Amino acid sequence: MFPTDPRQMQSLMRQMGIKSRMVEAKRVVIECGDTNLIIENPQVMEMDVKGEKNYSISGKVKEESALNEEDIKLIIDGTGVSREDAINALKKEGDVASAIVALKEKKG
Repeated sequence: MFPTDPRQMQSLMRQMGIKSRMVEAKRVVIECGDTNLIIENPQVMEMDVKGEKNYSISGKVKEESALNEEDIKLIIDGTGVSREDAINALKKEGDVASAIVALKEKKG
């Protein structure tokens, strides 16, 4: 059974060669394709186990779109395509300029 006292736990971890420290972070962003997970005022624990660093993050999580609304609007304004087509082009091409060029070439 593991000890519940934080000092005993730290001592046990040191004996096992595990170093840990709290990381002062204001925000953690995890990029997940079309969305980002945003953790504001997180508690971040860094553990170093035989040279490999692991992070434990806790806090209130919110999900945001990874796509910028201004970028989508620029593509729509520059090409006249639907919002859905603009989003698909932005995902495929990766940036506004390439998406606009690709959509204009597609229109012919």
